[in-house]
Amino acid sequence: MTDTATGPLAEIIAARLNDQLAPSQLEVINDSHHHAGHMGDDGTGESHFTVVVESERFVGLNRVARQRLVNHALADLLSSRIHALAIRARAPGE
Repeated sequence: MTDTATGPLAEIIAARLNDQLAPSQLEVINDSHHHAGHMGDDGTGESHFTVVVESERFVGLNRVARQRLVNHALADLLSSRIHALAIRARAPGE
């Protein structure tokens, strides 16, 4: 089971990705409940996420380049508040 993220950090993630990638589809999924009590669990309930994002910005880019765009948008959060981030990035029509 996955939960669509609605907490404060999830909202920040969604806002950043919306601003920088103008996605046609975006889902931020909070996976933290799968990692409760494990390394990286900071007790906030918002430490592990999956993002599913579709954007025109990804057209012509390979998987690594797409992930770099997402990581760039969230760089400061990845270094301080996000322990793990899974990325599923696609261009429209894929």
